[in-house]
Amino acid sequence: MTKKQTAEPQREMLTLVTARIRDAFLRKPHYVDGGADLITVCRELSARGLTQALVRDRSGGVERLGIFTTTDLRDALLRDELPSQLAVREVAHFELVEVDADADLFEALWLMVRHRVHRLVVRDGGQVAGLLGQLDLVSFVANHSHIVALQIDDATSVAELGPASRRIDEVVSLLHGSGIRIERITRLVNELNRRLFARLWALLAPPAIIADSCLLVMGSEGRGEQILKTDQDNALLLRDGCDEAAVAALAQRFNAALTELGYPPCPGDIMVTNPIWRQPQAAFRDTIRSWIYGTGLGPHPDGPMHLAIFFDAACVAGDASLLEAARAYLDQILAGQEPFLGRFAAAADQFQEPGNWFTRLTNKRDDTPLDLKKLGTFPIVHGVRALALQYGVREQGTAARLTRLVELQRIDAALARDLVDALHLLMGVRLTHQLRQRANGQPASNEVRPGELSTLEREPLHDALAIVKRFRAFLRLHFKFDAL
Repeated sequence: MTKKQTAEPQREMLTLVTARIRDAFLRKPHYVDGGADLITVCRELSARGLTQALVRDRSGGVERLGIFTTTDLRDALLRDELPSQLAVREVAHFELVEVDADADLFEALWLMVRHRVHRLVVRDGGQVAGLLGQLDLVSFVANHSHIVALQIDDATSVAELGPASRRIDEVVSLLHGSGIRIERITRLVNELNRRLFARLWALLAPPAIIADSCLLVMGSEGRGEQILKTDQDNALLLRDGCDEAAVAALAQRFNAALTELGYPPCPGDIMVTNPIWRQPQAAFRDTIRSWIYGTGLGPHPDGPMHLAIFFDAACVAGDASLLEAARAYLDQILAGQEPFLGRFAAAADQFQEPGNWFTRLTNKRDDTPLDLKKLGTFPIVHGVRALALQYGVREQGTAARLTRLVELQRIDAALARDLVDALHLLMGVRLTHQLRQRANGQPASNEVRPGELSTLEREPLHDALAIVKRFRAFLRLHFKFDAL
């Protein structure tokens, strides 16, 4: 690849970061009255060479703003009413996705991916400045990789999802290399991954099974903190009475397809192919209970770990109420289980820093690896997870959980800010080294060698690990680890 070819996508990334929405081409808004019939509206659009109009309508004494597009016209023609007798308000959409003109183009990109829309209403000082269309954004950013979202939606087979899956990794590399904050990268990648999982499930599963199940992603994917493809953490909650034999065969095809798309199988077998992670509601409630109360043979050996994995679950397809019901049952049986919560939280303190870890960080010749997950991200993630479990916090991401815990006055605001900063720093350093490992043909790992750290990485990493150490001390006191 030439330097010019390498520079092109980097310039695209810089465009997303530095350019504002007002810098892009905004289509001037054309307004129509909500009571106008479709023939009149289409005649206006034809005369002006437009494909959409903003609809002003008054309902119940309140004025509302909607949008009418040629897609709405297509759907309207399938109705029984004649177009000349159908008011545009009856077919327009009034749930607009809006963005401020001074937001950067990356925000527009994310909103389009998140809400699956092709147009954004752009406001400037409260007034509508215009419409930003997906094609206009594409032309401005020179065919940027957000096309991956369109590839996913248009895929009609597992093979057609392959290019989109590969491009997600390219997006990560380009965004990180262009200096975009790690939390913004994870937010976008999380949306793309979940969309890909949902599309794959829709391609493989019949509608009846989709309606009677809830497909979950768990672990870092569930928290929205996954970046590079590591391993699969997924599960299926089934409605009681669902055809379990048919679902078992489907689970095999689903995980095989994910493997084909570059998502490695989970070494711990936390996948829908494992019957533990593919159960009807009633059976799964019994499983949750065994994780906390144990079995007739004593405490469940994997109970705390499995509960931690499930607690991070997020629905990506199917009936989300199945997950909500399981969460409600978990809240119910956890009441008064302080000893269990203490044992659960203690995992955050299981990995001890080497006694000379600070000296090693400053030694450029040290070749002994440090595990950033064990020493850094895991104590933060699991400690916050334990606090969230204790206080009924339902937010999924670690940062969101900390925000809620601060609101509940369960953790000091300054410590919470430090933990978020430390988590993002650790994730960024780990991603830098994982991308370097992959570029060298090595498997991505959580380990870094002090000798490979840059000068600008060493001191912030030392500060981040010091924050982790302070948080672990807080957890030991809060959950009374010494009394366990």
